Amino acid sequence: MARLIYSMIQSVDGYVADSAGKFGWAEPDEQVHRFANELQAAIGTNLLGRRMYEVMSAWETFGTRGDEPAYIQEFGDLWRASDKVVYSTTLDSVSAARTRIEPVFEPDAVRRMKDELASDISIAGPTLAAQAIAAGLVDAYQLFVVPAVVGGGTRCLPDGVRFDLRLVDQRRFDNGTVYVSYRTVG
Repeated sequence: MARLIYSMIQSVDGYVADSAGKFGWAEPDEQVHRFANELQAAIGTNLLGRRMYEVMSAWETFGTRGDEPAYIQEFGDLWRASDKVVYSTTLDSVSAARTRIEPVFEPDAVRRMKDELASDISIAGPTLAAQAIAAGLVDAYQLFVVPAVVGGGTRCLPDGVRFDLRLVDQRRFDNGTVYVSYRTVG
């Protein structure tokens, strides 16, 4: 049975993008990126909202020129090897291989995926993840907390939910980023 994992980079005050929609402050350095690659290696399927897909689809070509650092090439290879499901009512087509569009997030369909797939599933994008969180589908949270306060923007976690978590891993990186991994309790 696969786990559904919400993995995001966020500011100390809990935002994935600032009030202008920018997230350059969250770009991982090599050390953080290499660790994120290790986590991505366990993922067989990525569930993405439209905006997150549009950002991540750049990985279809990142790491293919041959002059990028090895850790960039590695993540690109992992991205291209994974299946991707994009939830969108506005996209007509996709540019990334191994990608399909679903117009509506259906919790029961995700439950079936969790039951049927052998590899873990990642969910990315706070709006899409909020739906999975509200439906009680998320099994694990992998949060990279960047040493920045951005004061507003797109929140990593939704309002109006309450659940308990158990810490399963933590790491501190030289650039001040802290990784915390939790699993849901119950």
